[in-house]
Amino acid sequence: MSRILHPRSVALVGVSGRAESLNARPLRYLLDRGYEGAIYPINPNYDELEGLRCYENLADVPEPVDLVLVLVAASQSAAIVRQAGTVGATAAVIFASGFAETGAAGAELQEELRGAGRKAGVRVLGPNCQGVIYAPTGMAATFTAAADRPLGGQSGVAYVGQSGAVGGSVLDLAAEMGLGLTAWVSTGNQADLDLVEVAAALVEDDAVQVVMLYAEVISDGAAYTHLAQQVRVAGKHLVVLVSGRSDAGRRAAASHTGSMLGDDVAFVLTSKRYGVTLVDDVDELLAVAATVGSVRDMQGRRVGVITTSGGAGSLAADHCASHDLELPELGPDAQDRLAPLVPDFGALANPVDVTAQLFNRDGSARALGEVCTIVAEDPEVDLVAVVLTMVTGELGAAVAKDLTATASRLDKPLFVTWLAGNGQTKQGRDIFRAAGMPVFKSVGDLARTAGLLAPSSSQPAQQSTAEAADTDDTVGLLRECVAGRASEARLLTALGISQPASTVATNAHEAAAAAEGFGRPVAMKVYATLLAHKSDVGGVLLGVLPADAADVYDELMSRATEHAVDEVGGVLVQEMISPGTELIIGATSAADGYAPVITVGIGGVTTELYRDVASELAPVTAEQAEAMLRRLQGWPLLAGFRGAAPADVKAAAEAVASVSRAVAGLAGQELEFEINPLIVAEDGGGAFAVDLLAHSPSDSRS
Repeated sequence: MSRILHPRSVALVGVSGRAESLNARPLRYLLDRGYEGAIYPINPNYDELEGLRCYENLADVPEPVDLVLVLVAASQSAAIVRQAGTVGATAAVIFASGFAETGAAGAELQEELRGAGRKAGVRVLGPNCQGVIYAPTGMAATFTAAADRPLGGQSGVAYVGQSGAVGGSVLDLAAEMGLGLTAWVSTGNQADLDLVEVAAALVEDDAVQVVMLYAEVISDGAAYTHLAQQVRVAGKHLVVLVSGRSDAGRRAAASHTGSMLGDDVAFVLTSKRYGVTLVDDVDELLAVAATVGSVRDMQGRRVGVITTSGGAGSLAADHCASHDLELPELGPDAQDRLAPLVPDFGALANPVDVTAQLFNRDGSARALGEVCTIVAEDPEVDLVAVVLTMVTGELGAAVAKDLTATASRLDKPLFVTWLAGNGQTKQGRDIFRAAGMPVFKSVGDLARTAGLLAPSSSQPAQQSTAEAADTDDTVGLLRECVAGRASEARLLTALGISQPASTVATNAHEAAAAAEGFGRPVAMKVYATLLAHKSDVGGVLLGVLPADAADVYDELMSRATEHAVDEVGGVLVQEMISPGTELIIGATSAADGYAPVITVGIGGVTTELYRDVASELAPVTAEQAEAMLRRLQGWPLLAGFRGAAPADVKAAAEAVASVSRAVAGLAGQELEFEINPLIVAEDGGGAFAVDLLAHSPSDSRS
């Protein structure tokens, strides 16, 4: 990446002399942006371009070349990359389309390009990309029309994205809002360099404090996790927008857990663990990036709202509530200090309504700054939000000066939204912009951005210090169980999770004898290792009397035959566990580099109906598992709802932690694991795994 962002020389192969051509833009932009390195146009059809000698081919360039911009057709690109290696270039940007995005033939061209780069020692950005801009060096190797406008470049904000069109929009919109991007990189098809590797290089750049990432997919979980860790260690910020976070994979999941969790759950949990901000659209991407690098970090979700209009204050309160932000009532000390400043018909509690009358007094512009200071000093406030209405002209400029000065003194962030047209507030907005202080265009945008930047009300567990597994034997047994070579009972015993006594009957006589042995009603279930949900085929009957066990055996086997259940091993005769709170413990792991995910929720046959679950990256400790249980909407059922005895939460939490440790030991292996239900008895009575599923989604047997 250093030769892409800081090249000492650039060759443009296929550059055009026709002003209207896209292939003419990179040369013009390099010259316009003040790039100071050597520039070598390459095109046999010209002797000179833009006052520079034009060479017939790369081999004719008299000096070493660091970076080659490949402005030729897809079919010629690999050959140019090979030539680049012969002249000492170590990086190339491929702009052409017509590669893997077009089908099989294009994919072959892309593979040829990748191979050419590797053999020549040339790192490739693209193909099908729109290039790179790096303001500190005047590097503007792009053809996006967004680069026609002045771009600034001192913001410390960088953008990396796969889509060239979205990237161009981000560049243009950023310039429109006065956010001059320091770096902008379009990665396209990512034949070689991908956006995570590019972002990692930018995080190491002293000129960059915030990295925006737009991805269509982030498939390398290990690389993304390392990037998120790198950003946190560097004290910088990563803001990520991912499109196509599809739920399609849920339909193929065998477990309830897999069907309830989105395809991107590991990505989301990884992002939250390391403080990455996830956004849902380009507006959010830009708003968060512009804000996070210019204000102090939020320490909580409590907002002190100050407004010049009671109606605007009500709107602010509504929007804050919709984004899980609190508006605490200000303490008596703060209200006493505000009273001399706020007109009698204003409001002191929160929102603080200073009314337009505040500005009819001498020194009124400074008075708003004093109000902000008092609100910020209240210990119940984490963020000060100022909603200006029609404070315009010279007064608006004076207020802007006072608020920017106040914000620089406060130890808490101060956000501003200005509900007035740009024409009457331009002078004031320019003051905010010069101070690097964003002004939100609406109360909703302010609240949405604050909600994204504030610590979550349900923070994910920090990385567990738990061992990856209880023992290597436990991990090995889980692996064997997933492969269908070990019994569920052995695995539960190794995990330390209690289970009902049971036996597998292979005929009606054995079923009757087993039920008689228990001496009370039993549960009977079709026993088939490949059957994920027995109840879906009528394969579970509860409360079976010993006298009826033989007939029930025949009925269950008949149902299994009717539904074409494979590899039926008989019928499981199981003791009935006393009623308790039913939970589900699930775990999923994939071969994508992300950590496995452990999930707990309200279980039973209705678990997918209510979808009341909490998830974390595995492993978790018992304490973290209990915190997950407390996040459930159904937590009161465990705590003792309406006078009921509390459940054995400790036993449930230990079961979750035990599963998480074992699954963490199989990171990188595809699996779905589920206990449903785990029946949790009253406090001290333990927790019992009644049914278990363990399989690999890629296993043809499933």
